[in-house]
Amino acid sequence: MDYLVGLLLIAGPWIFQFADESSVATWIAVVAGIALVGASMVTDYEGGIVGHLISMPMHLAMDAVVGAFLAVSPWLFGFADQGVNAWLPFVVIGLGEIAAAAMTERTAHTQGAVRRGMHRAH
Repeated sequence: MDYLVGLLLIAGPWIFQFADESSVATWIAVVAGIALVGASMVTDYEGGIVGHLISMPMHLAMDAVVGAFLAVSPWLFGFADQGVNAWLPFVVIGLGEIAAAAMTERTAHTQGAVRRGMHRAH
């Protein structure tokens, strides 16, 4: 899911057609998307395809912070009046990130986590 949300943010300005309306919104979406994909690639979980540098609790905390930032960014950076297509994706994706961070299991099911005794017994 992390990769899909990251790619959605990167492509969002063109999908939701606000790239021409607000360069600030475009930059925020693209940078946040790149950050989410990058963090996912190096998180110690099933989706960590490059390395396992970030713990799952740290990854989820970052997801919540990025989600809150996205949810308030239309008003923080002044593009809330650019139209619903400019601000609504930020609010929906931001709140979704916060909810996902709150509901995701905090322990990863990777070999690294199992070696460190972090894997939960079933």
